[in-house]
Amino acid sequence: MGQDQGPALSQAKNLQQSKGGGKTSSPGASGSGGSKAKLVSALKAQLTSLKGELKSGGFRDASVALCALVAAADGRVDPAERQQVEHLILTNDVLQNFPADQLRAQFAKHVDALGSRFADGRSAAMADVAKAAKKPQEARAVVQIGIVVAGADGYVAPAEAAVLREACVALGLSPAEFEL
Repeated sequence: MGQDQGPALSQAKNLQQSKGGGKTSSPGASGSGGSKAKLVSALKAQLTSLKGELKSGGFRDASVALCALVAAADGRVDPAERQQVEHLILTNDVLQNFPADQLRAQFAKHVDALGSRFADGRSAAMADVAKAAKKPQEARAVVQIGIVVAGADGYVAPAEAAVLREACVALGLSPAEFEL
């Protein structure tokens, strides 16, 4: 368990290093049980340290869209899951930079679209995720918020990991950077 702490802390450090525009490659999203909890905790702390810099509308839209995609990774979003993910979005320290009604509206838009016409909803959500591609710091933060949401239950399901990998590609990031 102790050796898995290194990747989590390395991933958190990687986000900090991306502030300066440097690209580094370090692991961070895989592991099991306790290492996932450590990773999620490290990512939350790192994201919080960058809260003042993560305020663009593109970042907001990309983060919320990825949360909706993670929630729908298995092809559906049941009401309890929808409520849980919405709660995670509204209580996320970084996303609290934005008005709750904007976050709710963005999330509802994507979840409703995914529920009615999955393929079209998925395309629209992935287009919103890609909005953060121009700013590497924001792009990494979007993926990390996705990992935090996916790992909130202590486990990142294979379908959620697949969504996170696709988001990495849309953002111009290597999934390997996050061990996805």
